[in-house]
Parts: sequence; structure tokens; C-alpha cells
Amino acid sequence: MQTPAKVLEMDKTERYIPALRFGWLTPVYDPLFRWVFREEAFRRHMIEQASIQPGMRLLDLGCGTATLTILVKQLHPGVDVVGIDGDPNVLAIARAKVWKSGENVTLDQGMVDQLPYADRSFDRILSSLVFHHLNKDSKQRTFQEISRVLRPGGELIIVDIGPPHTPWTRLISKFMARLEEASDNIQGALPGMLQSAGFRPINEKARWAMIFGTIVFIQASKPGKEEDGL
Repeated sequence: MQTPAKVLEMDKTERYIPALRFGWLTPVYDPLFRWVFREEAFRRHMIEQASIQPGMRLLDLGCGTATLTILVKQLHPGVDVVGIDGDPNVLAIARAKVWKSGENVTLDQGMVDQLPYADRSFDRILSSLVFHHLNKDSKQRTFQEISRVLRPGGELIIVDIGPPHTPWTRLISKFMARLEEASDNIQGALPGMLQSAGFRPINEKARWAMIFGTIVFIQASKPGKEEDGL
């Protein structure tokens, strides 16, 4: 019999925007995501970009219902996989999915700009459609936290809303920029924020057009010991 996912409960009074903005929409998150996105291709492409190796420790930042978390473990069983999210309702769905999958992953509850992990804890961090939920200050704090918990030479892979690159995405971005905190993403501010947090190099690996706009795949590396003088 499989052991259910471990969950770390953390008290937090900050306002947290659910994955679909309104908590009552949480139960339809998975079917809606499958309808709006090319989910299988999208997730697998992200994992391929991460160049994951056996023995690594990986964090799924803002793991949501743990679809990506579980897929990473299925594709790379020799990797220690951890997911963290601030929404307890989403994590309840995630725990059930992990239990059903039988995969041995850890799920923690916590805020992405105050990660409950020691310095240099992870080799890879994946973030899927999280940063457009965060205001500018929280984005910057989160990048600093990611830098703190990544090991030298570790990599961050982000997939999120980005600058429009087609006639349709330019049109829809005018609407999306008014929702939540997506304007920083649409204006292309994420690479500059990553650079300010000490990441280098920072590369845009791909752009995909979606029904709600452009998503970008960004790969950012934390300098190794020789590069940062450690």
C-alpha cells in the first residue's frame, strides 16, 4: 500500500489568489486546464527543458493540483520531487491525485516568496503559470527565494504568460493585462527581475500561442561556485 503525500501545513494570513482567481472554481481547474492548454505537450516540453538527472532534488513551485509534480516523478523515478502551493483547497485535490498515482512525492503548503527550505536545497525548480498571480514585489521576493534554495549551477524553468507575439495574442493581451498581476509578464519584465536576483544566463527557450495569449518558456541558471566566487 502506498504512503500518501507528506504535507507541511503553514499558517499564513496574506491574501492568496487561487489558481482560477475564485476559490469556487478550484474543482474545475484540471478539466479546464486540459481544455485550454495542450497540457501533455506543454508539461513534457517543460520537463525536457530542465535536463533532469538521477539523484537530483526538484521543486515544483506553485504545484497546484500536482499534475506536473506527478509527471516529473513518473518520468524520472530516481529524482526526489517536492511540490509547494499556498492554496489548501488545491492541495487537497493534489493529495488525492498523488495517492491515486502511487508516486512518492512530497507536498508542502507554503507561500512561494517565503519558502520553508534550507539554502541550496534543490538542483531544479519548475514554475508553471505562477508568476502572473504575483504582484511585482512578490515576484522579486520569490526570485530571491528561488536563488537562495537553488544549489550553485542549479536551474529554474518558468512557463508563464509573456509578451504577445501574434495578432491574436496582441489583442487578448490588452484584456489579460487588466487581470491579476499579468502586466509585468506581458511587458517582458521577468528576465530583468531574474537578472536582478543574480541569475545568469537567462534564455527564452520557446513561445507558444494559447487561447488566452502567449506563454514563454524561460530557463535561468544560478551561477556555479567558480562563477560566483564561492
